[in-house]
Amino acid sequence: MGGFGHVALLLRISALIDALNERVGKTVYWLVLVAVLVSAGNAIIRKVFNMSSNAFLEAQWYLFSAVFLLCAGFTLLRNEHVRIDVITGRLSPKAQAWIDVFGTVFFLLPMATVFLYLSWPVFVRTYVHHEISTNAGGLWIWPARMLVPIGFTLLTLQGISELLKRIAFLAGKGPDPITRHDARAAELELAEEIRKIAEAKG
Repeated sequence: MGGFGHVALLLRISALIDALNERVGKTVYWLVLVAVLVSAGNAIIRKVFNMSSNAFLEAQWYLFSAVFLLCAGFTLLRNEHVRIDVITGRLSPKAQAWIDVFGTVFFLLPMATVFLYLSWPVFVRTYVHHEISTNAGGLWIWPARMLVPIGFTLLTLQGISELLKRIAFLAGKGPDPITRHDARAAELELAEEIRKIAEAKG
């Protein structure tokens, strides 16, 4: 009974991490639309008025970086990272779970921890010295540098969550975490939300 209680506690922690990355992911993927609008606006201004701004160009890079880094944990939660299923797809769910445990413990978590450790002082130095892009009219650099430790923190947390879910599954005290709970892609979810907002305004 005590063992089951410990597993239940770990699964609750996992659920909280999942909820965090779900919220972050569903908020951040709106930046894809913002990036498209900024890019289109910059292109129109350049063609029509023969004007351009490095700030707009760098803003596009920042937005892309934000989506890529801040949605890394969300992508792992949704099991959307690239997998080599030629071999693992033929294995049993428990064998796949063991492979995920091995990969998470020996590859994902060490890699994410190292990047987090190395990126934090870089962000602090950039912030303290108020570094600005060397391009004319460029933006502050620290917001982009800040995205790296935040993104790898979210990825590390989600890696721990996925590890806990697989351990519970292997112990027979949790569902198969590899089974997708929602097969819809993030782009389709975003399109659906845009449609709902348009209908509400109409």
